[in-house]
Amino acid sequence: MTTASTKDKPKKLTPAMQQFHRFKEKYPGTVLFFRMGDFYEMFYDDAKLAHRVLGVTLTERSKGQPMAGVPYHAVEAYIARMVKAGHRVAICDQMEDASQAKGVVRRDVTRVITPGTLTDEAHLESDQVNTLAAIVYHTDRQVSLAWAELSTGSFNIATLPAETAADELARIAPSELLFCEAADNQTPKHIQTLIDTIGCTPAPRPGWQFRHGEAIEILKRQYQVKTLQGFGLSDDDPTLAPASAVVHYLLETQCSSDTGRLAHLYPPRRFEQQNHLIIDQTSLRSLEVSQTLRSAQTEHSLLSTLQNCVTAMGKRTLRHWLCYPLCDREPIEQRQRVVEALTLDSRFLEDLREVLDTIHDVPRIIARLAVGRATPRDLVGLGKSASSIHKIEHLLDERPTVASYHERIKTLQPILQSLADQITTACIDTPPAHLREGGLIRDDFDTELDEYRSLQRDSHTWLAQYQADLLEQHDIPHLKVGYNKVFGYYIELSAVNRDKAPDAWTRKQTLKNAERFITPELKEFEGKALSAESHAISREQDLFAALTAEAAKHITDLQAFADLIAELDCLGCFALTAVKNRYVKPTITDDPVLIIEAGRHPVLDQLLGDQFVPNDTHLGPQSSSPSNHKIDSDQPLATLGLITGPNMAGKSTYIRQTALITLLAHTGSFVPADRAIVGLTDRIFTRIGASDELHTGQSTFMVEMTETANICHHATEKSLVILDEIGRGTSTLDGLSLAWAIAEFIAQSKPRTLFATHYHELTTLAEQYDNVTNLNVTVREWQDQIVFLHRIAPGSTNRSYGIHVAKIAGLPDPILKRASTLLSQLAVSHEGAPPTPSTPELQNTPTPITPQEQPATDASDAQMSLFSETIFRDHPAIEQLKELDMLNLTPLAAFDLLRKLHEQSLIDPNS
Repeated sequence: MTTASTKDKPKKLTPAMQQFHRFKEKYPGTVLFFRMGDFYEMFYDDAKLAHRVLGVTLTERSKGQPMAGVPYHAVEAYIARMVKAGHRVAICDQMEDASQAKGVVRRDVTRVITPGTLTDEAHLESDQVNTLAAIVYHTDRQVSLAWAELSTGSFNIATLPAETAADELARIAPSELLFCEAADNQTPKHIQTLIDTIGCTPAPRPGWQFRHGEAIEILKRQYQVKTLQGFGLSDDDPTLAPASAVVHYLLETQCSSDTGRLAHLYPPRRFEQQNHLIIDQTSLRSLEVSQTLRSAQTEHSLLSTLQNCVTAMGKRTLRHWLCYPLCDREPIEQRQRVVEALTLDSRFLEDLREVLDTIHDVPRIIARLAVGRATPRDLVGLGKSASSIHKIEHLLDERPTVASYHERIKTLQPILQSLADQITTACIDTPPAHLREGGLIRDDFDTELDEYRSLQRDSHTWLAQYQADLLEQHDIPHLKVGYNKVFGYYIELSAVNRDKAPDAWTRKQTLKNAERFITPELKEFEGKALSAESHAISREQDLFAALTAEAAKHITDLQAFADLIAELDCLGCFALTAVKNRYVKPTITDDPVLIIEAGRHPVLDQLLGDQFVPNDTHLGPQSSSPSNHKIDSDQPLATLGLITGPNMAGKSTYIRQTALITLLAHTGSFVPADRAIVGLTDRIFTRIGASDELHTGQSTFMVEMTETANICHHATEKSLVILDEIGRGTSTLDGLSLAWAIAEFIAQSKPRTLFATHYHELTTLAEQYDNVTNLNVTVREWQDQIVFLHRIAPGSTNRSYGIHVAKIAGLPDPILKRASTLLSQLAVSHEGAPPTPSTPELQNTPTPITPQEQPATDASDAQMSLFSETIFRDHPAIEQLKELDMLNLTPLAAFDLLRKLHEQSLIDPNS
């Protein structure tokens, strides 16, 4: 990170530059924004970096001293850009008025801004979380995590198996990751792999900040308690180490060492993985839950499709619910009951959303309040938000489905209504962005402030009267009385009339065409008027500080209010989405089934409307189909559905929509279907798409096998597994063998699975396993064209229509004709599945069943092997080649043999 370049440092430094270097040493690794008058200046390497990142002009303070600056009133925008580029910024402010300073102006660093510790509105997206995380590895293959969001005060801890750390961090999505710095100052390899995988800024920290003794003391001081047992933390809890690092870092960056605490930071909440349906990072990415695969943008993701929340905290909560679905029936059904009540009462839904729309981003306002950076607009926004509590309480009253929310609101109402009254009584409705010029407090609220304002208002009347008196007394044309911030009040005469000024007037300023004077009376008035303005601003600042201090007393109540509003907003969002898009309430059951009738992909359904083709899904053991789960379909119930059919026909869409419907059902949302029965699911696994990981040296096939291995090791009968084209990343025979063995393994371990494949040989598994069924995507052929019907039907298909798809994609005709010719040549025979695997590596897997040889099919319809022996059977060249002594055959002899075979016309040169 940047530091001041000492080799270019002048031998003699001014007092101000001595300050600069002192702060650079105290805050290493930061870009120091050093306040000097109306600018924040940067020097040396910081200035060069600012020139590159911010595009500001690079100058020199003196020879060899690079300098760049930004105006103080626009600094937030520049800070945001610098932090977005991955740099840490230290803000060094002037702590006294330069005009009254004796010697060098006193300065101090008031905050350090890093990617994971943003709080200001200009730096944050309202619907995005901005999390800081810390990680500690233990010797027993466990990791402890702590993560907090300074902008809302949330704080969580967890201890997990090390192998799941990347998946959990992908759901947390931290902007910055803290870890214990190594002795060689290098980032450990396993940490670097994590950082590359989740894409965050690394932040190594001193080892002492992770010690248990230090952790206990700093957490006790933060929460002002004598023991941590009330938070469920013992003195040897492994999560104390990362929690300590997080709190240390937050205090350092907010320069809160004096108080030793952050008032809005929640006590650490232990995250229990078993309370949530687990979606690993691969599945989050493949299902495009929060961003799309191609563009890595939120648009057209599941999150953006559902995003109908009206509050900022509701939008962030929606993302959390989608990444952390529930896995217990009661809380899921509790959310469903509220959503159902809202869908059945459109007036209730409309009124609720109308009230919620008036509520500001309360959690982030609280955070700025706690760190001393709240603005007048924050305070007024808080007052308006709290004043809405009465309307919300009235809306929820006497509605059984939301009785728990009503009780919570009713408890908070007296406290927050009182706070709201204080703020709205004191402050105007449209406050200024800052208090540099006052203008926040209403007239008639404070007697002292009213007196100062009276002096200011009366000044205009006094000045007008004074000007009239001067004109009458001296008969000087074009005389006027004016004011500017530099010279104060003055009497201005034109250059022609300046000699007419009385001797009692004192010359104040000479201009090109005018002369300015001051009189004793005007000087006296100036003192009163200017002091009245400064006193009025100072008084407003005192009143503002008092109101923010009063609001800070109720941070806990305000946080409870914000949490409640966020939940109601999400449930209202689910209800509105259900009404607009014809979603239905899914039945949640303990049986390991997944029955979906006329299911739709939530994103494509919204994009395509009536053009989208719905499909059924029926997964689960036949023994788990009680009478209330009757299936009105010809699609059988099975734990493994093998799906064949051409590309572009809809296989990937179908398996993805099944996973997304399952996910939505576990959040408490309604789902895009005509009917849905969803068995409680512990994990959703996906292996979709081709991708490599260059930063870890893994090929596409290696990534595919790694992800598939994870599924095979961890999938249970309560899991949902989505597989797409397993084995395509290697040779045909290797891929087919692996796909076959994987399908057999899954058939025997019985998770609910959809397996899309082009290996038509796998369809014979349905003859050997009762819990395996074949499905295919239907197409229609017409005049040498194919039409995709996008309909999933029982049974298998033995054609992939690859050349037809290539034609649709626009490949040149010569390529298509040549491919058709080659297909006819290669399609001489159709081999069965690969032989039964017998390698040692497979001895611990369920014993695979050797498939029966498939019946012969028409060459034009079947998918043929590329390596059929029939092509070369009884060929004369084969006999000669069999007689060769391969161990003693030289390259020259081999070349000579090929030439002879060619001359004898035993090898076609064009084959």
